[in-house]
Amino acid sequence: MELRQIRYVLAVAEERSFSRAANRLHLAQPSLSQQIAKLEKILGVSLFHRLPQHVELTDAGQRFVQVAQTLVDMSEALEREMRAYAVGESGRLLVGSLPITGAYVLPRVLPTFTKQFPGVELQLMEETSSHLEQLLVRGKIDVSLLTMPISDPSLEIIPAINEEIFLAVPPNHPLADKKEVDLARLADQPFILLKEGQGFRTISLRLCEQAGFRPRIVFESSNIQTVQSLVAAGMGLSFAPKMITLAPGTLEPPVYVRLETRPYRTLVVAYRKDKPLSRPAEAFVRCLVEQGGAL
Repeated sequence: MELRQIRYVLAVAEERSFSRAANRLHLAQPSLSQQIAKLEKILGVSLFHRLPQHVELTDAGQRFVQVAQTLVDMSEALEREMRAYAVGESGRLLVGSLPITGAYVLPRVLPTFTKQFPGVELQLMEETSSHLEQLLVRGKIDVSLLTMPISDPSLEIIPAINEEIFLAVPPNHPLADKKEVDLARLADQPFILLKEGQGFRTISLRLCEQAGFRPRIVFESSNIQTVQSLVAAGMGLSFAPKMITLAPGTLEPPVYVRLETRPYRTLVVAYRKDKPLSRPAEAFVRCLVEQGGAL
């Protein structure tokens, strides 16, 4: 049984005439009659009483029309929905975001995106950079904001944000009055870093290694704002990307001092190379990159 045949039956039922239904469907009447006779043979029942002046539905025909109309309505609705997916007017976009970075960047991106794609359901997943990378590789999210470096070669990466990294020091620390500092001179200082798995921890350790020492870590936290609070309380030194220095998230923030080498971190938008981006996903990536350039 074909959807085309179902539509033929509905037309005959509405017109109560094979000839009028054939004209409406732009078919020859014999062809229409053959198609419906073929369907009746497949079903094993007669759908119409063929009277001299018109046709009437049999009991089986009445039930067929009742269900058939629902099927046709569902088919048309599904077709409309698929067309909406095809042009990016509907669907779902799963986006990975770094918690603090997302809080700073996404409010600049989402209003533009949702205005352009109001029918797309946007779902955010906040995790560490390493976990987001794994979710992306496994296809659990569509695109993600990540911190370099990224190790998996299956991911396509687009640089979105380059931001300077500062040294965070307690307000009463001798370095607080400096315009800039040489990190190599701080090998004996206590440091407070993010926990394992956080992309910015990797960056912080690499900065210390490039300066010629391994940091003496006295505290670790999974929240970069907690790190800032501990630094402000005099418990040690740390690092902070520029966006954190603009909104440290603590009532008594530390002092942020420039490093002589002017290090920076690169945030990228990533997605799988073997998974073509939908139109909404492409637009979201474009919005992130454009907003990143404005930061």
